[in-house]
Amino acid sequence: MKKFRYQINAGIVFLILMLFTTSCEDYLDKAPESSISEKDVFGNFTSFQGFVEVMYNCIMDPDKGGAWNKYLFADETLNNYPYNFDNGNYWGNETYFYGVSINVTSNTTRDRRIWEYAWYAIRQANIALAKIEEEGLFEGTPEEKNLIKGQALFFRGWFYFEICRYWGGMPYITRALDPTEDMFTDEFKRLNFQETAKLMAKDFRAAADLLPNHWDETVAGQKTLGSNMDRINKFHALGYLGKALLYAASPMINEEATGKNEYDPALAKQAAEAFGELLKLADQTGKYKLQTWATWTDCFFKLSNLRPGGTECIMMPTIYDRTRVRNSTIGATCPSSFGLNSGSNADVIAHNYTKYFGMANGYPIDDPASKYNPADPWTGREPRFYKTVVIDGENFSNISATEKYAQLYNGGRHRSQINPPSVTGYYTKKFNGMSPTFTVSIAGQLMAYVPYLRLADIYLMYSEAVLFSPGGSPKATAANYTMTAEDALNKIRNRAQLPNIDAKFTATNAAFFEEIVRERAVELAMEGQRFCDLRRWNRNGDPRYLEKTAIDFDRGTNGKPINLVERLVVKRVAEKKHNWLPIQVKYTVQYEGFKQNPGW
Repeated sequence: MKKFRYQINAGIVFLILMLFTTSCEDYLDKAPESSISEKDVFGNFTSFQGFVEVMYNCIMDPDKGGAWNKYLFADETLNNYPYNFDNGNYWGNETYFYGVSINVTSNTTRDRRIWEYAWYAIRQANIALAKIEEEGLFEGTPEEKNLIKGQALFFRGWFYFEICRYWGGMPYITRALDPTEDMFTDEFKRLNFQETAKLMAKDFRAAADLLPNHWDETVAGQKTLGSNMDRINKFHALGYLGKALLYAASPMINEEATGKNEYDPALAKQAAEAFGELLKLADQTGKYKLQTWATWTDCFFKLSNLRPGGTECIMMPTIYDRTRVRNSTIGATCPSSFGLNSGSNADVIAHNYTKYFGMANGYPIDDPASKYNPADPWTGREPRFYKTVVIDGENFSNISATEKYAQLYNGGRHRSQINPPSVTGYYTKKFNGMSPTFTVSIAGQLMAYVPYLRLADIYLMYSEAVLFSPGGSPKATAANYTMTAEDALNKIRNRAQLPNIDAKFTATNAAFFEEIVRERAVELAMEGQRFCDLRRWNRNGDPRYLEKTAIDFDRGTNGKPINLVERLVVKRVAEKKHNWLPIQVKYTVQYEGFKQNPGW
């Protein structure tokens, strides 16, 4: 029988080692010289599931990779110092993408990055898939085998998706490699994103066919009944099946594969049907459903140390150290004068981005029917604006008398008297819970996490995928679901207390798509979707999305803003080469088939 010697592979720093290095022994915290057998690791469900758990421990927590790490790379936010990406410097390490050694036993969020941990997890998934099929090794029920195999298939596809949505297509490795083999075969050549996404889709489809609707419904899940919300299930697999296919269908990625800057209708149709299958299952089972408007913020934060996500969030980050919420998420987005460890950071929403939020009557602010008044820009806006954006004069804390009301006018306390101040004339509150009752004590009990996938995103992606399917239109449906693209969009609007979209925006596919773009900007603001959306739509370099601005104003005697001036702070540098991030040079020189991204 084979024996394994335990080691933590802290020295894994480049792709080849991540693909080759043995990881199956790393999940057990054994003494350095102790030995365990393959049967010990893979012989029963409990131990094998412990091996699978390592993949959960490889998930990046988007906004907690550093004391504060930027995870919004498009036109959403500004800080008191320039962003590398805004200047076109995509080589800058944002404590999000790469730059750590692997330590899967660490409970420190700041140890995680996408690149290293994703490759590590892919190898872990390949080992699991091989061992679950090895004759005479695993002894368990068919349900237990399906759970192990389904999770491993999902994670292989998911970690590839995480790599590829930033760096583009990759070699799709489906086995644990041996360090003695060469890398000159077609197996190791880089694929384009569309080719890689089709392989992800095969894994997601297979995972969806094996996994249960929810682990609470399984025999194996009874031991953790009521605490299975983060276990990978059929909804996770169907959601990312649709998402991988929709990305593959999108203009930038289709142009890379075929030269056509347009949607691939066949892939859009497949995406629509994956989302349709998920939404139909949600309707039938009630396992996932939209939060009510009154509880919308439960998707993003909860008080009293309760886990956010509610009934809507399908996939959330792994929690490693809950104290990072205060020291990272809250500290970097609340005023520095709150004393919540914000240090030198003040990440705030840009004025240009606030313009995507429409009016309470449902119209975008640039439509004559909206009744938007540029001299009184924060009155009569749609409800999500007030749950996302902090405006001047708002009662946003109960920390002290001087911190009770936002002073964001020229010369105001939070605009120029604290260090650092708000550089745009706003704050955001989507992930920090600022409100009239907000205190330092509440900040210490807040749980706030950026969702990876929630049902609102599914409805909006379904709408987009249906629109660009063969014969697609706002009135069209997927082949397996009765909701039209227009109805799916209205589902999210109605939840936010807005009326159905006006007929003028459904008269053409082009007009309707612009409302999908705007709706995704509003509903999914600050959730890490925008950068990938703009790129896959081939809009990252579009002039409409390059300027990041602030609003300068005085406060009138009636408390209203006067003398308003929009000021350009930075114009983003986004060229064709910025469609994909550059791959660190040390990875691209390992072998000939692993090439650098265009332009870098």
